[in-house]
Amino acid sequence: MTEETPGFDEKPDVPSGATPDDAEPKAASPSGEGAAPAGDASAQLAGLTAQLDQVRTALDERTADLQRLQAEFQNYRRRVERDRIAVKEIAIANLLTELLPVLDDIGRARDHGELVGGFKSVAESLETVAAKMGLQQFGKEGEPFDPTIHEALMHSYAPDVTETTCVAILQPGYRFGERTIRPARVAVAEPQPGAQTVKGDEAETSSGASGASAADDKESGGPDEG
Repeated sequence: MTEETPGFDEKPDVPSGATPDDAEPKAASPSGEGAAPAGDASAQLAGLTAQLDQVRTALDERTADLQRLQAEFQNYRRRVERDRIAVKEIAIANLLTELLPVLDDIGRARDHGELVGGFKSVAESLETVAAKMGLQQFGKEGEPFDPTIHEALMHSYAPDVTETTCVAILQPGYRFGERTIRPARVAVAEPQPGAQTVKGDEAETSSGASGASAADDKESGGPDEG
């Protein structure tokens, strides 16, 4: 017969490996514990909205900076291209300027009939290359004198001109594009002094004679009728 030890209560069986606390029933957590209050959700939404506005503002600023840098770069490229073209034109103009005395010698040789043989072939090749580079010759007899492109070396008067006219081209002018490399050196002629006055007096005299004849016809009653 088994004897019961007084003072010891019986305990429920505890699974092996478990602590005694696991055997005790856990108190139920209060209802709604761990759920965020409605005020906290509104605050979080407001914070996210503020952060989104800041990000948008920063994005707009960076976009404006990028557009400004792109415009500056485009202006820089155009300026560099313009300067490159200007430097190239200046270099070509300087080269052509150095060739002008040679072209003058070729022109004089052609005028005197000395441009023959191999010299003629070389001279024509040089003129062709200069023309391909953009060199243009100007200056013709009979054109009006323009001080911006003509240089008058001789001056005279002529009765058959009505304005200052280039009557002889002493040395042709050359231009490269819009740039005048050398003005045309010319001899100019102006109208004969007093020629216009004489012509005006003759016209007035002729007009006066015609008026007097008409007045005489009127006073005599016109021509006699047959």
